[in-house]
Amino acid sequence: MPKKAISLPNGELCQVAALPFRIKDGKVEVLLVTSRETKRWLIPKGWPMKGKKPHKAAAQEAVEEAGVKGSIQNKPIGHYEYWKRRTEHFDLCRVEVYPLEVSKQLKTWREKGQRDAQWFDVEDAAYRVLEPALAELIRGLPAHL
Repeated sequence: MPKKAISLPNGELCQVAALPFRIKDGKVEVLLVTSRETKRWLIPKGWPMKGKKPHKAAAQEAVEEAGVKGSIQNKPIGHYEYWKRRTEHFDLCRVEVYPLEVSKQLKTWREKGQRDAQWFDVEDAAYRVLEPALAELIRGLPAHL
């Protein structure tokens, strides 16, 4: 399915992301993946997909980038912004974040070997991501469950 950059009225680009989580021994854990190039920790995200609702596109990104499936909420819990690296410049991107309760981890998936994926407790996950607004969304996740 083709993926295309979507611009907001102010010219800002918009992406969708899944925030994969599970509840283990009564505690919320978050699955982070590394970026392919810089290997920094983040959540699965990508461009909206034609013919797919935003939360479904976010769930698809979780399958492709992290190898996880589950139940995704259809309303975002918030958004964060980051500077997307391009060949010759950076673009400001707004990312709408949808919580995804993981019910299945696949043994193989499209980007396995290109990224690391690891479970963290909420505070540790928030500490590892670079974007302060994403860290706040992660810290606030348990209140949305």
